[in-house]
Amino acid sequence: MPTVSMKVNGKDAKADVDPRTLLVQFLRENLRLTGTHVGCDTSQCGACVVHVNGKAVKSCTMLALTADGAEILTIEGLANGAQLHPMQEAFRENHALQCGFCTPGMIMTAVDIVHRKGNNLEEHTIREELEGNICRCTGYHNIVKAIGAGARAMSGEVTKQAAE
Repeated sequence: MPTVSMKVNGKDAKADVDPRTLLVQFLRENLRLTGTHVGCDTSQCGACVVHVNGKAVKSCTMLALTADGAEILTIEGLANGAQLHPMQEAFRENHALQCGFCTPGMIMTAVDIVHRKGNNLEEHTIREELEGNICRCTGYHNIVKAIGAGARAMSGEVTKQAAE
């Protein structure tokens, strides 16, 4: 079996894997990082989004071997210890989840949107950029609100909700 080696959430990870092993399987089964979810097995839902070398990727579409040498960031690595990442805090503050299954992928996608589009996001931009992430519970209103608030917080701005 081939060996894969990568840095996951700042820590070295190495294992022998079947060549058919998907990155999502490697994260969940080998590293026990179960925040990355498998929702559809067809790359339609976005529950498996992680960052690979700084870019959002659906980890169910990528073989673990193709991530050899890469830097991977999962939802577990986003917070700074007990301090939530501003986007995670915005999701909490804005009640942007119900069952929580899609939340890790939504948050990882949202952070990527901010990195690509900046901190001042309009609602229609957020909605367009969320294409490919499915939530079956919320209707997206609070998710969109949370992403806008999280984007502003990532630039150091105080959100109106946090000030109240």
